[in-house]
Amino acid sequence: MKITAINTTPLFVPYTRPYYWAQGTIDGADVILVEVQTDTDVTGYGESIGGGAAGAVQSYIDHAARVCIGRDPFANAGLMAELYHRLFQMQGVCSAPRFAGQVLCGLEMALWDVMGKAVGQPAHALLGGAVRDEIQYFGFAQGETAVEVAADAEALAGQGFEVIYFKVGRGDALDLETVAAVRAAVGPRRRLRVDPNEHWTPVHASRMIRELLAFGVEVVEQPTHCESIAALAQVRSTSQIAISADQAVFTPFDAYDVCRQQAADLIVIGLHETGGLIRFSKVAHIAEAAGLNVCLHGLYETGITTCASNQIAATVPNLDDANQIMGRFLAWDLVKSPDLAPRNGRLPVLKAPGLGFELDWPAVERARQASLERDIVASELAGS
Repeated sequence: MKITAINTTPLFVPYTRPYYWAQGTIDGADVILVEVQTDTDVTGYGESIGGGAAGAVQSYIDHAARVCIGRDPFANAGLMAELYHRLFQMQGVCSAPRFAGQVLCGLEMALWDVMGKAVGQPAHALLGGAVRDEIQYFGFAQGETAVEVAADAEALAGQGFEVIYFKVGRGDALDLETVAAVRAAVGPRRRLRVDPNEHWTPVHASRMIRELLAFGVEVVEQPTHCESIAALAQVRSTSQIAISADQAVFTPFDAYDVCRQQAADLIVIGLHETGGLIRFSKVAHIAEAAGLNVCLHGLYETGITTCASNQIAATVPNLDDANQIMGRFLAWDLVKSPDLAPRNGRLPVLKAPGLGFELDWPAVERARQASLERDIVASELAGS
């Protein structure tokens, strides 16, 4: 079996409403669809995050594609290592693991899709087999105001989500108003997690954590700047609320440092940080050795990533019981089947071959047109 062609297509799926967080506002999922064709008529699909630089990401994937033509898709791990070396290390830009993960994730996903389809098995069967029947998710409450976030949280609790997660780091007064409103809306039994997205210093974090104790918050995610594991460890050493690492961990080396410094109680990590399923598994194994769970992270992605994450999450013994899923924000999804709407905060482990999904091609075309239109508007604004 050989790879015969790799095609990339920029796509944009708008959100139904603005996505508010400490670093600004996001209006949709900007992704690159990656299609891997083989000489056996098996085709696999994945997606990489555009992240505001879709053209750059696509260019790197296209460069990687030229290396992959004629190669065996079952040589996935070796190909990824070779591509990282050729695209980054050999070119003199030295270590670029974060951008490399963003670039290579969709290609690695697509190769797993090919491999699973080729043998008629879900990808998790090729990764050691599932250790669970379902993946549990938190309800991600969104809104601009405290009232909006609380109303969304109440709706999510009504849908059966046991854990409610929402963004803070948008100003102390608004943060505390939001936490109080959410707690009042969902009652005393729902578990709450908040995420300042690196927006607090250690002193600021310690002050806010003392305030949050009154509302029964169980986890504060990545309160301090991601480049300082020492700062995260400083916060955790005095915090009465569990601290999770998110943007501080992209690679297995990052995970080791967080565990070694006892900087977090939980590691939040996704495929677009690690660069795919294999390195996600490596991070999970390191966390497991340190006695920590890993929580699936979500970015501005579609159901393609949800399905790929489902495959690797099925194999991870130390997966957390509250993971992130982003599909509810999309105006439409690229996945035709299966249904990816959680029921009581849960999705079953997918059993279809490969990554377990069927693309909705009219939706893909709609997203392609939306991406083109977005580029035209951006070009016009740049020229005005």
